[in-house]
Formats: sequence, structure tokens, C-alpha cells
Amino acid sequence: MDINLQKEIFLSFFRAGMLGFGGGPSSIPLVHNEVVKRNRWMDDDEFSDILAIGNSLPGPIITKMAGYIGYRIGGAVGLFNAVLACVIPTVLIMVILVGFLASKQDSPIIMGMTQAVTPVVGVMLFSLAYSFLSKAKSSLGWLVTIVIGLVSLFLYQFMNVHPAFVIGGLLAYGLLGGKVNLKNKKEKQK
Repeated sequence: MDINLQKEIFLSFFRAGMLGFGGGPSSIPLVHNEVVKRNRWMDDDEFSDILAIGNSLPGPIITKMAGYIGYRIGGAVGLFNAVLACVIPTVLIMVILVGFLASKQDSPIIMGMTQAVTPVVGVMLFSLAYSFLSKAKSSLGWLVTIVIGLVSLFLYQFMNVHPAFVIGGLLAYGLLGGKVNLKNKKEKQK
């Protein structure tokens, strides 16, 4: 067991858990930064796959991603380490801060703090979405990417289809369509 690796796994997921104000969606760009950019444990494509599969499963996304990534990088100890690192900040914040913040929830300072964080989370999510769209465009092309995006938006936002079903449908499309795309790419390369 590599102690330095386990320490880095813990610190990476602790930072993501501690700074992920607002839950899973705001934590995803932080996990991406730690896992892909900072530590280079995987590339963007693998991270996207883990995110897609994690979103289609029940439970908090950050703990599912931490469990898988921790296991992939550091085995069973890495899994335990990463999940523990994600959960500790939430528990600490719940125990220490929520009681205090609840008693001061009408304070203009507390309201200002929570309102000031919201745009930052939006920018982080937009940045990650733009990165994913760029990758989808390079592998699928703009037309397919836009069509899939619009259909997904319509199903999720206007038809109230659960995201797991949308993701599951797109995974099925990728499974079936991916074979066709690979065959077409190989034929073009000849």
C-alpha cells in the first residue's frame, strides 16, 4: 500500500467535499479538477464515462464517483479513503455550521454569503458542461451533439423524464450507435 497515494486520494476528495457548496452538481467540477487536471489519474473521456454511469445510479454522485475512482486508483483502501474524505466535510459542516447558520438565517450577511456562492457554482458547472460539449462535438459532430442535447433538454425539462432514464437511453444509443460510428470512422480512414 502506497501511503503517499492514499494521502493524495484523501486530500483530493476532502477538498472536493469541503468546497462543493451546494451538493453533488457543484462537487463534480471540483472532483474533475482533482482527478483529471491536478493528479492526472484519468483523462476527460474516462471521467465523463464515470459521471454518466454514476448519474444513472441511485445515491449521491460524489460518493459514487469517489468510491469508483478511489478503488481504481488505490484499491479497497483507496475506495474507503475517498468515500470517507467526501463524507467527513458534510458531517463536519452539518454538525458545526448548520446550527449556527440556521440561527442566523435571516441575517443579511448569511443571505449574502449563500447568494454570492450561487454564481460561482453556475460558472463551474458551465465550464464543465462546455468541456463535455467540446468533447462530444469532436467525437459525434455538432449536429448529433446539438440534437442529443436538445432531445435531452426536452425530455428532462419539459416532459419531466427522470435523468436516469435520459442517461440510460443515451447509454443505449451510445452502445448501439457507437458501433456504427466506429465502423464509419474505420471505413473513412481506409
